[in-house]
Order: sequence, then structure tokens, then C-alpha cells
Amino acid sequence: MSNWFECKVKYQKVDENGKQKGVSELYMVDAVSFTDAESRITKELEDYAGLGEFIVASIKTTNYAEIIPNESGDRWFKCKAVFISFDEKSGKERRTSSSILVQATDVKDAYEVLSKALSTSISDFTIPMVQESSIMDIFGILHDFDKEPTEEEN
Repeated sequence: MSNWFECKVKYQKVDENGKQKGVSELYMVDAVSFTDAESRITKELEDYAGLGEFIVASIKTTNYAEIIPNESGDRWFKCKAVFISFDEKSGKERRTSSSILVQATDVKDAYEVLSKALSTSISDFTIPMVQESSIMDIFGILHDFDKEPTEEEN
């Protein structure tokens, strides 16, 4: 299971008028601890051309059950999925909520990508919320989106 950390990064940016302006951006990293998250986000952002000096202003853990990348997407959306199951002992319907991050082009696309990803689920589900997030990018070393896990990573 991945541990995702949301990192707020502050730096100076030159706006369209040529004036410097302070900005804050959110990034997510896959890390084992807060220290590892700070180290990883610093290493990842040092490679960004034009970012210049920056500080990692805050780091917090997230509760995303899953992250669903989509090559055609350019933004990240926070989604809530509710899985519906039936408890045979009590005879009642049971609902379990999960937060899922989906990469998409707009809200409709995010809904469709999430629906397709969840279509293989054995439980019935609903998607009561899809909301654009302010996350700029996600960096995963423990979780590489582009390839299947190797034996060492399992």
C-alpha cells in the first residue's frame, strides 16, 4: 500500500507583466515518511527548469484509496466513490466511502474514467462527488504508473 503525501511548495514566479509574485502549488509524492516526502519532493522539483529557489512549506498525509492516472488528462480530480454491499447477517445495506484521485481533462471525463476503472468491481457503487483539485503533479517512485511492479516492488 502506498503512502501519499501532499506537499505545498512556495516559490517566486514572474507574471505576464514581468513582476515577481509568490505562488504556492500542491504536489503529491509517494514516500515512507515525512522526511522521505520532503527529500523526494525537493529532488523532483530541483529538476524543473525555471522553478528557481523554492521552499517546502507544508507536508501532510492524504487518505486517497487509489490514484488513477490517465494519459490524456491534464488535471487531477478528487472523487468520492461509495461502494454498496449487503450484510447478510444483519440484512442491511452497507456503504463504504473511498477518496480517489483521477487524472482527466474535465469533470465529465473524470467521472467517465473513474466509472470505467470501477466497472470491474464486484460491489455496486455510486460516484457522488467529482471536484477539480489544485494538485499540480504526482511523483511516485514506490508506485510507478507507467509499468507493472517488479518482483522487488511486490
